[in-house]
Amino acid sequence: MTSQVLEIAQGERFQFGENWKHFLSTLDDTRIAEAEKSLKEMLQVENLIDKSFLDVGSGSGIFSLAAKRLGARVHSFDYDPESVACTTELKRRYFRDDSDWTVEEGSVLDTNYLQSLGKFDVVYSWGVLHHTGQMWQALENVAQPVSREGKLFIAIYNDIGWQTTMWWWIKKTYNHLPRLLKTPFILLIMVPGQSKAVIQSVLTGRLNAYIKSWTQYSKNRGMSRWHDAVDWIGGYPYEVATADALIDFFKAKNFEVLKVKHPDYKLACNELVFARHEK
Repeated sequence: MTSQVLEIAQGERFQFGENWKHFLSTLDDTRIAEAEKSLKEMLQVENLIDKSFLDVGSGSGIFSLAAKRLGARVHSFDYDPESVACTTELKRRYFRDDSDWTVEEGSVLDTNYLQSLGKFDVVYSWGVLHHTGQMWQALENVAQPVSREGKLFIAIYNDIGWQTTMWWWIKKTYNHLPRLLKTPFILLIMVPGQSKAVIQSVLTGRLNAYIKSWTQYSKNRGMSRWHDAVDWIGGYPYEVATADALIDFFKAKNFEVLKVKHPDYKLACNELVFARHEK
């Protein structure tokens, strides 16, 4: 039994790959276009032609696919074999015989593996490093493959104190539940907040906006609201950091912050893009 399978069996790790496998059934051109748009906006580029792109923790593979469609040479890896399978499936669907997109299993905590990959113009890791169980080591490691003048794009859960601690317990509880009780638990957690949102939208005459927050959620990086909710409630291990802490961390490593996007929902991820400048 692998360490990952053992951690899942013991309730110490969420099955990210299984969630992404279900997400692929919702994937369409609109979602892919939104993923491309989010990369262009945050990286402040029109395309990635002649650029190399490393997707650290590729998950569903949608952002590897987006980078490839923008012209990049892509290397994708993930710790979770089912996530690797999802990314491989997207490569099969859209770029079956393209040698400029490679997919494999690997861990961001494995420094020897990262060294073997070389340097990349863009290193991308959205919502991944805080689930490794060793976030600060993962942040240390993910800087390694960024080329000189290259960009690092990360997203890390925000730290807002006691609410963060509360969600740590919710996530841990979810992962210790029997499979039969996991979906009811998700609904139990979601219903109070969603009920409040519905009532507020009715009272303020914004019910249509609330409905669109579900039906048009794909405009949020091409994601699915339900699969994001499952990932949010179940995502464990779970660590956090403020944007300022991340900026200070990478400044000490000769990275300049280029762009910061704070979340509308304070518990969600701060998105940061850095450029590496060697002294």
